[in-house]
Amino acid sequence: MIPSSLPLAALAGKVAIVSGSTQGVGADIARALASSGAAVVLLGHEADAGRALAAELLAGGAAGALYCATDIERDEDIERCIDLALVRFGRLDILVNSACVYLDHGIDSSREEWHQTLGVNLISAAIFTQKAVPHMGRGGVIVNLGSTGGKFGAAGRALYPASKAALLQLTKSLAVTLAPRGIRVVAVSPAWTWSPAIAAMSGDSRATADAVAAPFHPLGRVGDGHEVGNAVAFLASEAASWITGIDLPVDGGFSILGPDRGISPRTWFAQAEAP
Repeated sequence: MIPSSLPLAALAGKVAIVSGSTQGVGADIARALASSGAAVVLLGHEADAGRALAAELLAGGAAGALYCATDIERDEDIERCIDLALVRFGRLDILVNSACVYLDHGIDSSREEWHQTLGVNLISAAIFTQKAVPHMGRGGVIVNLGSTGGKFGAAGRALYPASKAALLQLTKSLAVTLAPRGIRVVAVSPAWTWSPAIAAMSGDSRATADAVAAPFHPLGRVGDGHEVGNAVAFLASEAASWITGIDLPVDGGFSILGPDRGISPRTWFAQAEAP
């Protein structure tokens, strides 16, 4: 399991469901929760990867881990997964809505592509929350995976940013709605994070990914999945008990920069005048 920045038992006795957790950042979130003491239910389409990760977590000392084959666009699958968590572990404390698709042809996207993206990235998170909440007591936590992509314009994109922007707004509304029940709702928004998608774009070269990312991230690199996972584990813990309705950027400073990338106009004009 990945190292956690929280005390080892910060989530001891807690049970978490993490959608989209058979690979990439979702898997690292599951690792972070397990490292902090939670039993974890893994969801995703990659059955072999899900079972392998469950075995990895158990071998690393996790309080519990299992894979549940789930299509999050099917209500009955969501209900079956929640029931499995309750039968195996007796409770449900944490839901992480991490599953997403990156299908995006911008303005040329079809109606079907819009429905697919919103169905996975937004609607399924809302329905999963709806069905999980009746089984969560006071102290329960919903964590939605946002993105810096949901906060800024991007040429050639439309679906993914729109879905993430909507999910961040949903986080605020759900936080107010569920506060009287003692359930917190928060979001975590990564910027460029090492994952299968970044690996594919960089030719599986971390050095290349860091070099390309450096101008847009003040910390000078892409993020690591465990850094996102540790943020999720913190927000799910009692250490964050007075935090709800917020979006925590885990982005190496990406979101603090403007179009000038943090470089003063004097520098830009000096570069333009250089021969």
